[in-house]
Amino acid sequence: MNTGKIKHNKTLQYNNKAKDQLKKPRIGITGQTGFIGTHLSYAIYLNEDRFRLIPFEDDYFQSEIRLDDFVKKCDVIVHLAAMNRHNDPDVLYKTNIRLVQKLIDSLERTSSLPYVIMASSLQEERDNPYGNSKREGRMMLADWAAKHKAKFSGLIIPNVFGPFGIPFYNSVISTFSYQIANGQQPKIEIDAELKLIYVADLAKSIISLIDISFKTEQVKELVKIDFQKEKKVSALLNQLLEYRATYQDQGVFPDLSDPFDIALFNTYRSYMPLSFFPVTYQKHTDKRGDFIEVMKFNTSGQVSCSTTKPGVTRGNHFHLRKVERFSIIQGKACIRLRRFRNSDVVEYIVDGMQPAYIDMPIWFSHNITNIGGSDLLTLFWINEAYNPSDPDTYSYEV
Repeated sequence: MNTGKIKHNKTLQYNNKAKDQLKKPRIGITGQTGFIGTHLSYAIYLNEDRFRLIPFEDDYFQSEIRLDDFVKKCDVIVHLAAMNRHNDPDVLYKTNIRLVQKLIDSLERTSSLPYVIMASSLQEERDNPYGNSKREGRMMLADWAAKHKAKFSGLIIPNVFGPFGIPFYNSVISTFSYQIANGQQPKIEIDAELKLIYVADLAKSIISLIDISFKTEQVKELVKIDFQKEKKVSALLNQLLEYRATYQDQGVFPDLSDPFDIALFNTYRSYMPLSFFPVTYQKHTDKRGDFIEVMKFNTSGQVSCSTTKPGVTRGNHFHLRKVERFSIIQGKACIRLRRFRNSDVVEYIVDGMQPAYIDMPIWFSHNITNIGGSDLLTLFWINEAYNPSDPDTYSYEV
């Protein structure tokens, strides 16, 4: 009798969960696997208690049936799909206009009226094929919205940077970071003044617009996203070169007191090969014992230590902004990393007989397991003190 009751309750819980899923605003992202699309989809996954992400694949634009099915499921569509660069400017322009037109055609065929958000660019101000395609595409969607009394916002976005961008395509910061971190020589083409926004903060701004849209009948048709910092390309290059010289070559953390610098540093770190770690410490040994310089930093932070019993695992979480170092001092450890929503696992074996450190990249869940026969001693440094009201710690099994 008890067994039957438990099953009945589980069924109710499942049905209630299914109903909750149906009530959540359904968000679709064209260009979901692109640079901004990846970070926006990550942000939505982290808010899965509030939103439901509708999957999108690039080839949907090649099939009216699949595109229509996607459009019909969405309460909100964020149109990010676009070509950023091409050797033929005419191909770039026509491709971006065609993508907008295909989205409008699908909205018309299905009589769908979602809230549509389109990502445009400061390039609108310049008379170039990319800027022209974004401006004209934005006006096409604005006309569709006016015709059907639908909600639409066109976003004028500054230069976006952040982890996982494609070098030589998404941004000069992606290109420079990749080149410097991998021992290549970067070159400045034009020493322009760039207005910059970190991709995670852009994702937050888009989610905020979505939240507002469900609380009001009116939304802004044109939204100018504020930039966070204005810097010349040469200044950015010098800062990234300094990360190479101090952090990558000497193991010294830079000054991370400015949120922009944390974002730039984490962006740089994302282009370092994971095979760079573990980094062994220089051990100074004499008749008294061993001496190791464990951590050096030009910033504030928190140092902590832990002992871990044999066979025990700690961690299984990731961070969005925190910079963290694991230093294995005594015992034998297996440290494992897995990027959010990715199946590939990176594994490091570190033995305290040869002390070493591994720095945790953002968006990578990590854990540490004692695989030795005695207690494992680990020192941790993180660039900010623990704040229970803003822990920046997300549980996720490696």
